Amino acid sequence: MSRTGDAMTARSPAPDSIPSPGNPLPELRQAIVALTRAPEAECMARLFGDARMAPEALARVCTRARQLAEGVRAGRVRAGGVDALMHEFALGSAEGVALMCLAEALLRVPDAAGRDALIRDKLHARDWSAHVGHSPSLFVNAAAWSLALTGRLLSADESARLPGTLARMATRGGEAVVREAMEFAMRRVGRQFVMGETIEEALERVASGAAADYRYSFDMLGEAALTADDATRYAAAYAHAIHAIGGADHWRGVRAGNGISIKLSALHPRYTWSQRDRVMAELLPRVHHLCVLARGHDIGLTIDAEESDRLELSLDLFAALATDPDLRDWAGLGMVVQAYQKRAPAVIDWLIALGRRSGRRIMTRLVKGAYWDGEIKRAQQDGLADYPVYTRKVHTDTAYLACARRMLAAPDAIYPAFATHNAHTVAAILEMAGPFHDGAYEFQCLHGMGETLYRQLVAGADPALRRPVRVYAPVGSHETLLAYLVRRLLENGANTSFVHRVVDDSVPLDMLVADPVERAVAQGGAPHPAIPLPGALFVERANSRGFDLAAAPVRRAFLAALEKSRASTFTAVPRVVGEAAAGDPSPSIQIRNPARRSDVVGTAACADAWQIEAALAAAAGAAAGWAATPAALRALCLERAAQALEARSHALVALLVREAGKTFAAGLGEVREAVDFCRYYAARLRAGDLTGSAPLGPVVAISPWNFPLAIFCGQIVAALAAGNPVIAKPAEQTPLIADQAVALLHEAGIPRGVLQCLPGPGATVGAALVADARVAAVMFTGSTEVATAIHRVLADRGDVPLIAETGGLNAMIVDSTALPEQVVTDVIASAFDSAGQRCSALRLLCLQDEIAPRVLELLDGALGELRIGPPEDFATDIGPVIDAAAHLQLDAYVDALRADAHCVMTRSLPDVCTDGHFVMPTVIELRAPTELQREVFGPVLHVVRFALHDLDALLDALGRSGYGLTRGIQSRVDSTVERILGHGGVGNVYVNRNMIGAVVGVQAFGGEGLSGTGPKAGGPLLLRRLVRRAPGLSLPGQCAPADLDTLDAWLTAGAGGVVDDAARARLRVRVAACRAATLWGAVLDLPGPTGERNSWSVHPRGVVLGLAEAVEDAVHQLAAALATGNRLAVPAAAAGWLSALPEALRGCVALRPSDGFEPWQAALLAGAEGRVAAWRRQLAAQPGPLRPILVADPDYVLERLLVERCVTVNTAATGGNAGLMGLGES
Repeated sequence: MSRTGDAMTARSPAPDSIPSPGNPLPELRQAIVALTRAPEAECMARLFGDARMAPEALARVCTRARQLAEGVRAGRVRAGGVDALMHEFALGSAEGVALMCLAEALLRVPDAAGRDALIRDKLHARDWSAHVGHSPSLFVNAAAWSLALTGRLLSADESARLPGTLARMATRGGEAVVREAMEFAMRRVGRQFVMGETIEEALERVASGAAADYRYSFDMLGEAALTADDATRYAAAYAHAIHAIGGADHWRGVRAGNGISIKLSALHPRYTWSQRDRVMAELLPRVHHLCVLARGHDIGLTIDAEESDRLELSLDLFAALATDPDLRDWAGLGMVVQAYQKRAPAVIDWLIALGRRSGRRIMTRLVKGAYWDGEIKRAQQDGLADYPVYTRKVHTDTAYLACARRMLAAPDAIYPAFATHNAHTVAAILEMAGPFHDGAYEFQCLHGMGETLYRQLVAGADPALRRPVRVYAPVGSHETLLAYLVRRLLENGANTSFVHRVVDDSVPLDMLVADPVERAVAQGGAPHPAIPLPGALFVERANSRGFDLAAAPVRRAFLAALEKSRASTFTAVPRVVGEAAAGDPSPSIQIRNPARRSDVVGTAACADAWQIEAALAAAAGAAAGWAATPAALRALCLERAAQALEARSHALVALLVREAGKTFAAGLGEVREAVDFCRYYAARLRAGDLTGSAPLGPVVAISPWNFPLAIFCGQIVAALAAGNPVIAKPAEQTPLIADQAVALLHEAGIPRGVLQCLPGPGATVGAALVADARVAAVMFTGSTEVATAIHRVLADRGDVPLIAETGGLNAMIVDSTALPEQVVTDVIASAFDSAGQRCSALRLLCLQDEIAPRVLELLDGALGELRIGPPEDFATDIGPVIDAAAHLQLDAYVDALRADAHCVMTRSLPDVCTDGHFVMPTVIELRAPTELQREVFGPVLHVVRFALHDLDALLDALGRSGYGLTRGIQSRVDSTVERILGHGGVGNVYVNRNMIGAVVGVQAFGGEGLSGTGPKAGGPLLLRRLVRRAPGLSLPGQCAPADLDTLDAWLTAGAGGVVDDAARARLRVRVAACRAATLWGAVLDLPGPTGERNSWSVHPRGVVLGLAEAVEDAVHQLAAALATGNRLAVPAAAAGWLSALPEALRGCVALRPSDGFEPWQAALLAGAEGRVAAWRRQLAAQPGPLRPILVADPDYVLERLLVERCVTVNTAATGGNAGLMGLGES
């Protein structure tokens, strides 16, 4: 680092953070914070005065805007054609989305086979021909014809019908020809938006002809750096560009000459609010160095705006630069302000004050904003109070005009640069600014957008209209273009975009240039009705409240809660109804902070035998009263509990940080999940899901330490909602947070006899509870081994429900079309969040050979940027593992694989970790997926490579593991995604996103096979498992398979004489019941945040074992299997009746050897009580997954013969949310 860079480090922090007489900057920063998520209508009300114009002025604006728009329409045929292209292939069409996907991925896919698959996937089976001849643009019509022909070339059926030459091209090297043509087309589209692949090429391109009429701000393309190497490379590119621009500019000066724009996220791999100290120490000197270079050439350097949660940090950096003595007397320091942010007017005010205080005129580029859809999605996911951006385009346009007036009113402190492609906005700025003089302001536009508009200003016939125009000109290879290109295509294709609407002849010019302020005033500044506030995301319940951890006041509140927690002594004792027995006190254990073993968080008293008996007796005694409590009252108690949890969020998060080693973000997520469980199950009660049902009785809920609040509450409130009393047994490591939760539930109105809590070891407390005959059901989350032991104990007692969620060998499959940077970001979150101590965490990363080197290079670099340490620091990314045993096991495991010559990527632990149980994030490459034999519960990720032609073999190997909890898929090829989904066997699948953080009611969670029994937590079937005689369900898509009709017809026709007439009549009643009750085929689209598609569906388990003493019972079992799409397996010795079945049904029944049971995924039992009990014990003793064993009463519970699966698709994975961007004004 240069000496000036070292000096820069010493001058942090930012000068505006220190109040002093006559310094308005701190107060103005507070005003910025206050507006972050202010109500939209209030924000608009403040802006109407500045944005409105007098009637005469407005008339002049509309006239001029119409003239400009007419010029744009007249010139669009001569234009490059991208605007017309995006109008023809709009984002609302399948063709438009396909084009965007191709633009995002095609040029970066490393292998020809991957590019061919992508092209085939996006072009085939879409109606390109319908677009031929629609547009006046020759470019668009040629593109439509080419795409239509290409789509036909990719179809074997169609190629046979093509003329001879084209048919030969389709069958002989056709895919290679198509690939080259599409790559050329994507480069042609890219050239519309990129000035050159190198800065030298770009400078040459703008030096002559019409391009020379403009000024330029060059941007070296590249998105956020993931690694230190990335950041170094981007910094070198910026420095090289500054020298090249300065050398070619010949000292024209900041305003008359060309300049550069930089992205701070490209210059530091951790440019985020949580890493402020690193940013100020490392990024600030790097930016300072670039500024010194730009000052040396007297060119402008503008810092681009990025996501809203980075704004405060960018202001800190900018303030330090603006007041730096090394940069004095340089007019080139610039910043971008996004008008769509509610804070924009306050940011303008702050920049004006900073300019005056630092004695400089700050170049300020006002833009409307390019990350709108992402801001909406993040606020919804995080449950924030409001959005940081406006939800209506007219509001952004209005805010833009209000900000512009502020900027024009401060010419001493602001050099305005108005970046817009909207004719009305341009006309309004011209009117506001009045007579022009050199150096007053300039307009700016993006290369590839707005040329037909701004050509009228730089070279129009009317000299009074001429203004300087600067073009924002990206520079870089086509591979680095992709993310930028998608944002531009989204902006061009947005239904509210001027660029999109101006080429649509059906939009009248008067509507196109209408004043946005008057429309906003008429609507009262109300937000868009199709974009609910984050808290109102769900129709039937409130979304859980989140907190914006990027805001310093929010962080201070959580830190204050942590300090208060440290000053408190927490105690957990058995919460049991009844008098304490005389005798020795219960043994107590100390609960220590896993990140700081010296920190004693509290103590917990273990339940003794008397307390266990007292709890069981009290639960049994309370069962009838709680069962009789109206569902509405039970729902009200849960809703009160949700409110109590939210009110205590800070204290609960602080305790989770200390007791469970959670980071603040993870702790907050856990509190929100607990709240969501309360509200979700309350909403299901209010919807009548359990009307007419009967509760089971006392339920034991055994919860884990890794989610000691969320899963603990989720189990409890589900059982309570169903009308059952609960005895909760929290994990030994985390009883304190459980005790707090139980206290809150009691305060919310849950009677103490209905909810009791028994801390203590599973081997004593848990085992005693599970074995007791008064326990009517068990809910368990933990290891597969313990779940199996519980299953066998319960099998001895009859049909006692067990709802178990266990672990998984969760894999993510990445093909060559995936975006490596997105893959690495999702892998880091999936594998290492919560120190890998999630059931859903990624354990096995499967990389296609062609993409593996790049992904592993990025992953290794990203690992080096993670911060591991005590979670009480907001800068910490990864906290501790839970205890010494976990620590030792993980270290031993990594050492063993390293000794076995496996490639291991990791780092050394920092000194701050010496007092805790920390394991450094580790990546281990395996030779084959079968090497991973068990779940490694910690921050250890395994990697395996595969060839595309071996994908099915890989999926088969994953299936043979027996686990089926979560899976990730990273691919841009829909057919590949469907191929992987088709292998099934996994409860939750996530496509093109991370694999963790399932949201209650959105991604109902739970696995199959060795990963759990079902039903899914937070799903539509869980409460039904906790009652008897659950009412019927009516779900979209559900129907009875045709085979059930065939069986009914066979019974009607006499059933081949295998049963008598009375039995046939009874069986037809049973068949009718199966037809009414089956959920086969049901699919639900679940609500959730924008940019995501969540679907829930049910699927047959496979082979259902039928054990029956009578033929009538066996046929009933066949009906149950047929109604759910399963096959029935029956003993060979008892299958004489099978020959009488219709031919169409014989394939639905399999014979099994008399001396074995395998394979089977569920069992149906019918016979004498003793025989059924013996069968149940025998089946429960079988190795393998926990499979349902059903007895009819009088019908089988058919939903237990189905497995639930949830698929979550990130529909914005290609870089933007086409659905949200396609919303029109309302």
